[in-house]
Amino acid sequence: MSYAITEYPDTREIYRKLDALLAMPTVRLRQEAMKTYLQTLDNRCAKSKAMITEARRYIPGGVQHNLSFNYPFPLVIERAEGPYLYDLDGNQYIDFLQAGGPTVLGSNPPAVLEQVIELLRKSGPVTGLFHEFELKIAKEIARHMPAVEMFRMLGSGTESVMAAIRVARLATGKKYIIKIGGAYHGWSDQMVYSLKIPRSGRFEAHGIPRACVKYTTEAAPNDLAALEKRLFLNRLRGGTAAVIVEPVGPESGTRPVDRDYNAGVRRLCDKYKALLIFDEVVTGFRIGLGGAQGYYGVRPDLTIFGKVVAGGYPSAGGVGGRRDLIQRMAAGLESGKKRAYVGGTLAANPLSAAAGYFAIQEMERTDASRKAGLAGDRLTKGLNDILQRHHLPFVAYNQGSICHLQTVGAMFIKLEYLRILKVLKEIKVRKHAMEEYGAAYAAEGIITLAGSRLYTSMADTDEVIDDALVRFERVLSQAEWPVTEGTNL
Repeated sequence: MSYAITEYPDTREIYRKLDALLAMPTVRLRQEAMKTYLQTLDNRCAKSKAMITEARRYIPGGVQHNLSFNYPFPLVIERAEGPYLYDLDGNQYIDFLQAGGPTVLGSNPPAVLEQVIELLRKSGPVTGLFHEFELKIAKEIARHMPAVEMFRMLGSGTESVMAAIRVARLATGKKYIIKIGGAYHGWSDQMVYSLKIPRSGRFEAHGIPRACVKYTTEAAPNDLAALEKRLFLNRLRGGTAAVIVEPVGPESGTRPVDRDYNAGVRRLCDKYKALLIFDEVVTGFRIGLGGAQGYYGVRPDLTIFGKVVAGGYPSAGGVGGRRDLIQRMAAGLESGKKRAYVGGTLAANPLSAAAGYFAIQEMERTDASRKAGLAGDRLTKGLNDILQRHHLPFVAYNQGSICHLQTVGAMFIKLEYLRILKVLKEIKVRKHAMEEYGAAYAAEGIITLAGSRLYTSMADTDEVIDDALVRFERVLSQAEWPVTEGTNL
């Protein structure tokens, strides 16, 4: 089985460069260049701007989901095809957002679309009863994923995390959950804790009672000693039900982990009798058909799926894992047996199940994960060449087709509560600078995730990547930063 990662990133070197970036003042684009980029978006994307202005009257913030919050205003996408997106004004963009990661084949692949259209003609998107593709996708996932014996399909990654935690608590009789600081595992009450930035605790938990995170704890990223300390402390208070990790590191590898980190987490979970949960919402099938668990050779007890499990179609999620654990989510009525209550009327609907099944089959036929990874390698190497040519302190790295371009390092600021006001101000400044880079990329015809993360797909040919690099260089050549003597980058 082939995988997308051809060369494992040097995590120690990445963190050294990130520390150096944070030690400098925020590196921003030249004011005149930024003014030109914003004017370009205003002129070229007038229809998008007008529609979003109207949308704000009916939709909070003007958009329905977080990926759409772009600066200075969200773009309205009318068409998606292969490596490109097209907005309401007819502008073409190279798509490195990839709907947040699921479209490893590229947008709207005909091989999946044609099968979905045929299914819609026959059964429509939902029946409320069993459909053959529920079985087909469960078998397909179990065939590829080493640690998946059974699979329960759900409606989203957030739902899947909720279900997995419920199963872990039922199976172990313990309550505490350990997540890694800065990781994202959906938006359920118990998981809105230390999002994006480690040790940020309930910073974003508005509207969530403190009791909801009573049993949620965190450990420092890429730090096995910190994890063991937390497991030990939890054991004194009744024990840990599960440790949940993004296997490439928090925020889809934005904070990368050492090559042997996951094996270390597995050993600690076994030592303290906690379940190990891999959140493979992004890495499942993107790293390879065997997921991150196949690449690292580590078998989690439970695996979270989302996004790609429906091939980019809606209602995508699920939990896979050991048979004895997944059976605790048995659907239907089973009297006399304790089970984790899991619902979802439209989960595993024919449309989603069929789309996921055909997408995975097409990925296997085309070796899509490996090809997307090679595109990510080419993009990252090209970005590093640009940074070197222009003597920029930015950091570019990738885990296959999951690429990162850190120009400001906003998510790496360390929280210091004794100087919290100054820290929050710095976060705000760096976050706005990151938004400016994202806007500049969009003005040059490139869509990214928050200006710092980029997903490549099989549709990203060498020509597409090379075109993107020319556009990136036009933006990055406008970066203006004070020279700091003695900095070794």
